[in-house]
Amino acid sequence: MSESQSAAGAWHRPMVARLSSEKHRAATALELFFDLCFVTAVAQASGAFEHELAEGRIAHGILGYAMVFFAIWWAWMNFTWFASAYDTDDVPYRLLTLVQIAGALVLAAGAADALEHEDFTVITWGYVIMRLAMVTQWLRAARSDPEHRSCCLRYAAGILVVQIGWIARLALPDDWGLPLFAVLVVAELAVPVWAETAGNTTWHPHHIAERYGLFTLIVLGETITAATVAVRTALDGETALGDIATLVVGGLLTVFALWWLYFAQNAPRRLTNLRSAILWGYGHYAVFASAAAVGAGLALGVAHTTGHGHLSDHAAAAAFTVPVAVFITLVWVLHHRGAEIRSRNDLIHPPAVIAVLAMTFTPSPVLATGAVAAALVAATLVVAARARGGADLSEG
Repeated sequence: MSESQSAAGAWHRPMVARLSSEKHRAATALELFFDLCFVTAVAQASGAFEHELAEGRIAHGILGYAMVFFAIWWAWMNFTWFASAYDTDDVPYRLLTLVQIAGALVLAAGAADALEHEDFTVITWGYVIMRLAMVTQWLRAARSDPEHRSCCLRYAAGILVVQIGWIARLALPDDWGLPLFAVLVVAELAVPVWAETAGNTTWHPHHIAERYGLFTLIVLGETITAATVAVRTALDGETALGDIATLVVGGLLTVFALWWLYFAQNAPRRLTNLRSAILWGYGHYAVFASAAAVGAGLALGVAHTTGHGHLSDHAAAAAFTVPVAVFITLVWVLHHRGAEIRSRNDLIHPPAVIAVLAMTFTPSPVLATGAVAAALVAATLVVAARARGGADLSEG
């Protein structure tokens, strides 16, 4: 953009595609604000998930969490990829983004009822508000960008049709709820694939990688917040710090290690074409959901230690170790090519995942998981150092 175009708050700019090779492309203040408001929905979903597990409703909690988190993740993801290609930062763009933020807050308000009581009314309307705002954005892009008009119109039409389906779902009998949810999820996931066949949008690899990294930071931060609240609640009761010290230390080690493992990756190199970008982007559903679930599992562990909840020791431990294992697995798979995954130098992650799951059956599962995660970080550093040394020798 020129200097005049980059001035914040311009009344109107043609919504033409930004270059995927644009230099120094970074997240905007509006995108950061968008993420911070979305974390409210993540916190509500994580808290409701922890409550369901504490009450012993494991299957119900997992299913509800998966459904609610899909709405959060998919609305966030669609805005992120659109903004990477068409962020004009003019007044209409800002106002429509603020409408999406309002929808995210409505979604957050309905997350607990959806997860705990299967009442998807509020969360659906919040979701639809966000998605209809995206329809308007795509229509703006179709009007101003003739080269990508067919693609933009496909996005607008596909999103609109699926939103009609979400609204219709509210009026149907409860027995139809879950099957129709699955159908609509498939339809949502199919829209970008269908639309992009008419001409790829010009998303920016480094910008996308940064945006996903920022949301990972926010979700991990919410994990720390949820655990802190649980510890504070326990200490306000009759629990001594020594009773939950292993949980605190293990939780910190784990979250620190998850941060390290994620940001040790070179994400932009995986975003070389549409197919890899879709697999990488879609795979982050489990990355984000598992990161948020780590906080729920840690909070549940604190509550279980203080005598609250209806889970067995192993079930309470699994609520922490399983999402940690999922996070490590997905980060490894999504950021490595097939040849690298088969390399002996990069096969340290699967044994670590198995070790994390085995920690479920130890006396201090959270502390043991933190130790395994920290050891994995150390091992990756050693492998990376050896790889650099070998490269230097070959060049010499």
